[in-house]
Amino acid sequence: MGSPVEREERERGSAATDFVLVGSLATLLALGIVQLALILHVRNCLVDAAASAARYGALADRSREHARERAADLVSSSIGPSYASDISVLEANIGGIDAIEVRIRAPLPVIGLLGPGGAIEVAGHAPAS
Repeated sequence: MGSPVEREERERGSAATDFVLVGSLATLLALGIVQLALILHVRNCLVDAAASAARYGALADRSREHARERAADLVSSSIGPSYASDISVLEANIGGIDAIEVRIRAPLPVIGLLGPGGAIEVAGHAPAS
C-alpha cells in the first residue's frame, strides 16, 4: 500500500482532472437544458402566433391575407424574421365547422437560434364567421 505520503504523491493532480471531467459534463447538461428551453419557447411563440392570426383572420372584415400578415408580424417581432418565411392560411372544415387554419413552418433551433436542424410545424384554428 505505502505510506500516506506516497499515496498523496500518486494522487497529486487528480483533483484538477476530476474537476475538468465533472465540470465538462455539468456544462453539457446545463447547455442541453437551456437548448430545450429555447426550443420550447420558439414552439410556444409559434403556436400563439398561429392561433392569434387565425382568430384575427376569422373576423368578418378580415381576409386570409390579413391572417398571414398578422402571423408574420407576430413571429418576426417575437422570434425573428427568418422564422416567418413559411406561413400558409387555409379554409378548413373541422368537425363540420368552417374554420380558418394558419400553419407556420419554421426551422428548429439547434445551437441557440442558429443551426441547420429540422423544422417545426404548428397550426392555429378559429371558427370562420
